[in-house]
Amino acid sequence: MSRLAKKPIVIPEKVKVELKDHVFTVTGPLGKITQKYVHNIEVKAEDNKVSISRSSDKRIDRMSQGLVWSLMRNAITGVTKGFNKDLEIRGVGYNGQIIGQELVLRLGFSHLVKFKIPEGIKITVDSKGIIVSVIGYEKQLVGETAARIRRIRPPEPYKGTGIRYVGEHVAKKAGKSAVGVGTGAAGGGGGAKK
Repeated sequence: MSRLAKKPIVIPEKVKVELKDHVFTVTGPLGKITQKYVHNIEVKAEDNKVSISRSSDKRIDRMSQGLVWSLMRNAITGVTKGFNKDLEIRGVGYNGQIIGQELVLRLGFSHLVKFKIPEGIKITVDSKGIIVSVIGYEKQLVGETAARIRRIRPPEPYKGTGIRYVGEHVAKKAGKSAVGVGTGAAGGGGGAKK
């Protein structure tokens, strides 16, 4: 277990934390997050701080304490600042745009791909249609939505075209022509000329 879970989490202004029957509810300017947590963990909210403690020193309790601390911190960050994941579309003629409640993608298929934007998520596309930003206050939903969009056309290993996270490194494979270079001609050379 990391030492982080021993530290209290500061509750910012405009954020309200409610605890009832092993469920915490965090309400802030961007939304409301409700999360259940296990019975062997105790959560206390007092003096604008949330502290998380465990009932014993067992491995499962230490892991649960770290998990609940992370969930609480992510909920507080989410309702105040929010989370976002940026995706990049690479390929000639590949792009995206928002039409109504759908992200419409041109990805080299014979048809347009329409992705319905989930509730609680906002998706924006830059003017060139290349950078897609997934924005929301629930970290898990933001990550899951970005992963679902990337899965439509993951980066292929030869040219690197497709959808990738901004800053993601895609290892490229050598093509057939690059593999065959430098093998030399078959057969031996002749003897010396006189």
